[in-house]
Amino acid sequence: MAQTESPGIEAGPRPGPEREERPRVRPQEAKTSRSRARWWTELPLIVVVYAAYSAGRLIVRGDVSGAVDHGLAILRVEKLLHINAEHPLNRLFTDHAWLGVPADFWYASLHYIVTPAILVWMFRAHAEQYRMVRTWLMTSTFLGLIGFTLLPTCPPRLLHPAHGFVDTMAQYSSYGWWGGEASAPRGMGGMTNQYAAMPSLHVGWALWCGVMLWRHGRSPLMKVAGVVYPLFTTIVVMGTANHYLLDAVAGAAVMGVGLLLAGPVMRLAVVLRTASAARLAPVVAAARGGGSPIVSGGCQTSAGERIPRQRETRHGPGAEPGAAPADAGDGAAAPAR
Repeated sequence: MAQTESPGIEAGPRPGPEREERPRVRPQEAKTSRSRARWWTELPLIVVVYAAYSAGRLIVRGDVSGAVDHGLAILRVEKLLHINAEHPLNRLFTDHAWLGVPADFWYASLHYIVTPAILVWMFRAHAEQYRMVRTWLMTSTFLGLIGFTLLPTCPPRLLHPAHGFVDTMAQYSSYGWWGGEASAPRGMGGMTNQYAAMPSLHVGWALWCGVMLWRHGRSPLMKVAGVVYPLFTTIVVMGTANHYLLDAVAGAAVMGVGLLLAGPVMRLAVVLRTASAARLAPVVAAARGGGSPIVSGGCQTSAGERIPRQRETRHGPGAEPGAAPADAGDGAAAPAR
């Protein structure tokens, strides 16, 4: 027999397991939740940092005799440890132009091309990691500037010829735009600090580029380039007699310290930005509240009203829309009752 429901009892939904409703995240909210760096703020920041770096190298020239003493001290330590690889590499590049000339071009140009190119690539293709890696690079650069200031060092190429080094940049200067003063264009050697050998930011920046290529590159070729580029840069800076091996080691160490400090630097930047926003909040609020959002400023006007003396028009119960207005003027007669 079919069972019928008792009268007066409404059939309701059958009891079942309760499902917890999860809040839906809209795609636009997901996008806005991630802070993305903007090129119009990043470009001035990078320009300012690089200008400070260049100005620091230019201003902090140091004592020439002290820089030479530091360079000789490094050379003595390397000879004591039997790690003075600069001598055989420099002789190889000096004796063979087919090695020395490409090495000079490598030293004079790639440092200023590859690093910005990878920075732009990270900005466009890996925006979620960009702020971190940018802060890492800039922090390490400032650490290198401190090293140039505290320890001005004469590169091998500027030591007395009796120490066995040849400046390949000067030897092959006819092949490129550089002269006998580092990688600066001819006639502009006075605008660079030639005693900024310790640490080697050529090696440090190349190591940063290598890590970016190895970690974020999607093809095996990019990962190979991530290994080859810093390795060849280290060989080039020693073979051209621009840096000692310990300069290269110090450049890698500076990048390591910069990586450790990148997180605290980013947190400090957030604190400073928040404090600055809190200070500017009253000023912004006052500027926004200075004018009324209503165009009429709170005054209710119409085409039939006289300014500045306004009178309300009230229609009585017997008034018709077409009747004469009660405020035709100050001297108008009152309507008959």
